[in-house]
Amino acid sequence: MQKILGYMRKAIEDYNMIEEGDKIAVAVSGGKDSMTLLLGLQNLQRFYPKKFQIIAVTLNPGFENFDTSPLSELCKSLEINFIEEKTHIKEIVFDVRNEKNPCSLCANLRRGILNSVAIREGCNKIALGHNEDDVLETFFLNLLYGGSINTFAPTSYMDRSNLTLIRPLIYAPEKYIRNFVKRNNIPIMQKVCPVDGTSKREDMKNLILDFQKDIPRIRANLYGAIKRSNIKGWNNNK
Repeated sequence: MQKILGYMRKAIEDYNMIEEGDKIAVAVSGGKDSMTLLLGLQNLQRFYPKKFQIIAVTLNPGFENFDTSPLSELCKSLEINFIEEKTHIKEIVFDVRNEKNPCSLCANLRRGILNSVAIREGCNKIALGHNEDDVLETFFLNLLYGGSINTFAPTSYMDRSNLTLIRPLIYAPEKYIRNFVKRNNIPIMQKVCPVDGTSKREDMKNLILDFQKDIPRIRANLYGAIKRSNIKGWNNNK
């Protein structure tokens, strides 16, 4: 946890993600990243100089085998308020629309519902579990499929909802998160999305791994380029 907390605290302080009195809705899918984020923020509360609150929010997409009991039990043991928001995402995306490339629509629906829950619960920020690998994969997705040099920002203010998105794990490599979860026997929910592991994002993950065989420092080089770039929200020296 100390290594994870080190990555998180650096990102939080570099981009002023947490301020005194914040109430943060932690988006918890039950996967390794969101579980690590939840545990990291809960540990950070103990010593961080700025006091803040957290709640855990899980969106139930409507799949029959979506079981949140391990997550709800963990939150109960940690005394974290857990909210399971039932949705019709599965019905809309897979039954009604029958999307061949469902990720974009699903993400938009999840974003809107998550924002609504955060507002309803009196939160001013939402924490997402994107890690360092997600930053690089999104960069390649935008470059190769969108023709733009871009990736998501460490923090994003949404003026319509008056909410701020924060991503405290952006400096944490996925392999460290995977090892943390494995070593500490963190309960992980079963994946239920039928397209999991077959998306374009998975292709980008494999592409980076292939590059890394010939260019061992490619991850550090790419990340450095992003931080020095004009990509919105990344160059905190401007």
